[in-house]
Amino acid sequence: MNSQLPKQNARDTLVIHDGVAVHDRETIFHDGWASSTPVASVRVRECFEAPTAVENQFILQKMGPLTGKRLLDVGAGLGESSVYFALQGADVTMIDISPQMIAKACEVGHYHGVELQGRAAVGEELPVPDDAFDVVYIANTIHHVINRGRLFAEIRRVLKPGGCFFSIDPVAYNPAINIYRRMANQVRTEDESPLTRNDIRLARSYFPDVRCRMFWMTTLALFAKYFLIDRVHPNQDRYWKRILTESRRSLWWWRPLLALDSLLTRVPGARWWSWNVVLWGRKED
Repeated sequence: MNSQLPKQNARDTLVIHDGVAVHDRETIFHDGWASSTPVASVRVRECFEAPTAVENQFILQKMGPLTGKRLLDVGAGLGESSVYFALQGADVTMIDISPQMIAKACEVGHYHGVELQGRAAVGEELPVPDDAFDVVYIANTIHHVINRGRLFAEIRRVLKPGGCFFSIDPVAYNPAINIYRRMANQVRTEDESPLTRNDIRLARSYFPDVRCRMFWMTTLALFAKYFLIDRVHPNQDRYWKRILTESRRSLWWWRPLLALDSLLTRVPGARWWSWNVVLWGRKED
């Protein structure tokens, strides 16, 4: 079976920002990332099973069993999530703006013994039928999208009635993360912008029952450790990938902070200082 659906040119739906095609910049950046990443280095199980993978572990609990479900992974990247979901029995389709990311994700799938299908496209125009998927998963992608209303409309269109979406993205308000983002200017794209309260209100205009759960406040001390103690500059290694190499043993000092965060990230007002937010919502029947 062909692992890739017919190709679509992402330039068909360019978004222009300051006279430059944002989608072109995103494609070039992520094509380069994919071409420089060995298949064996892509951490599939760690993205869900590492002690630091708190967002995905929360999402898995909300998703429930995936066997036999049709799942669309928007912004699939290197394929970690797509492969993991396929290993759980889901029928996975991938979408990513980068053709090289789709190709690499299919290779990662073969490496782990699962077959994936994917297509290079933008999230604002998903090349899939209406009412086709039980689940849409979109991780670290919304903050790359300019027309977020159009993206949410597309997610709603492709979900089956009663189907659910789940997303993970950074929040705009944490000062430490904003400093980190300025320092990590070579390992991220210039056009991305973290989510604000307005983005969550926007999501609720398409999915009225949208809920959100915040993650990472005091636990961001791990980032400080990487910089101050391990002496790893944010441009040397993506901290949000590096955290997946940690073990329970190495995080003996960090686990009490995780327990503290479980309380702080529920406090109105203060919770907006979190690093990441998980959104989830259901398409009405």
